[in-house]
Amino acid sequence: MMKSTIGKVLAAAVAVVCTATLAACGSSEGPNPNPSLVPGASPGGSLRIGISFDQPGLGMQDGDKYTGFDVITATYIAKSLGVTEENINWVEANPANRENLLASGAVDLVLSTYSITDERKQVVDFAGPYFVAHQDLLVRRNEEEITGPKTLDGRLLCSVTGTTSAALVKEQYKGKIELREYARFSECVDALNRSEVDAVTTDDVILAGFAAEPQYKGKLRVVGKGFSDENYGVGIKKGNTELVEQVNTALKEYIADGSWKAALDQTVRPSGYKIPAPPTPGS
Repeated sequence: MMKSTIGKVLAAAVAVVCTATLAACGSSEGPNPNPSLVPGASPGGSLRIGISFDQPGLGMQDGDKYTGFDVITATYIAKSLGVTEENINWVEANPANRENLLASGAVDLVLSTYSITDERKQVVDFAGPYFVAHQDLLVRRNEEEITGPKTLDGRLLCSVTGTTSAALVKEQYKGKIELREYARFSECVDALNRSEVDAVTTDDVILAGFAAEPQYKGKLRVVGKGFSDENYGVGIKKGNTELVEQVNTALKEYIADGSWKAALDQTVRPSGYKIPAPPTPGS
């Protein structure tokens, strides 16, 4: 009886240390490949998950291979729900169609640098946040005059339709900044590289991924003066509160067992992006 009690105490102590140090008890090589099942999980099922297909370090498709922080996060959540990686069906989720994908049932979850906003919460539910980014600017390497949105008067700025980044520019800088919108950030970055626009705006972590891509490395840079907070959440069909709770449980474990940090170290840190402290899912 004494050994059993001591064992429980030690186990509880280890759990506290893991939570406090994040990566202390996680794998040094990567995220935990076998997370614990959340309450109510039904092993053996499948999931359709919406992700970005063209965001380096976050959500990228290369043939039948999918990589990035959002992909690793989604895979961890799926395993916590009892769904193996082989039973995940990846669907492209662009800013313009994320709400429709969820409302129509075309996907079960959306993890595509999906910022939680009051407006979006009117039509979808969110678990999370699981990451906090900041809106910033991407410019050409030798561009010194652009230091923030206030220095873009008369300049041509590019963003993507349906994003909080585009909405902020329209709301706060209407009539001062000319905004060009595309369907994908990769199109904006290509336009910047060809000098067709003066800057690209979206979340700093997305921009850092593009700046680190081989075809842009040394040509583009992130200004590094964020001017908004973007709380990334997992989009879930409105009204599915049980799934929201399950995903929040999985995300808390994802952070506590070191997998969150390991995933960022593997996918985002190589771009030079400074990894922030983890948020509190469900807050």
